Amino acid sequence: MAPDYVPISCERYSELELCIMHGRSLRIRWQWHGMDRVVRVRPLDLRTRHGAEYLILSDADGRRQWRRLDRLRDFEPLDSGASD
Repeated sequence: MAPDYVPISCERYSELELCIMHGRSLRIRWQWHGMDRVVRVRPLDLRTRHGAEYLILSDADGRRQWRRLDRLRDFEPLDSGASD
């Protein structure tokens, strides 16, 4: 593990896996430069790199991004018709 990485719970990790498998969008709240950001994303995959776990996602502009799981403050699966 990366020395500063704190794993998320297995339950929350499993929720992310299910959203990926079912193609469900997420509303995520994550920390960026000391501020919380809330965005709607499409989760693509989960990966481990350099001792930390990451969510690979597609943002609203279709860009592929990696978000470290311990920086996610919260996430909520969205119904297919949900809005931000």
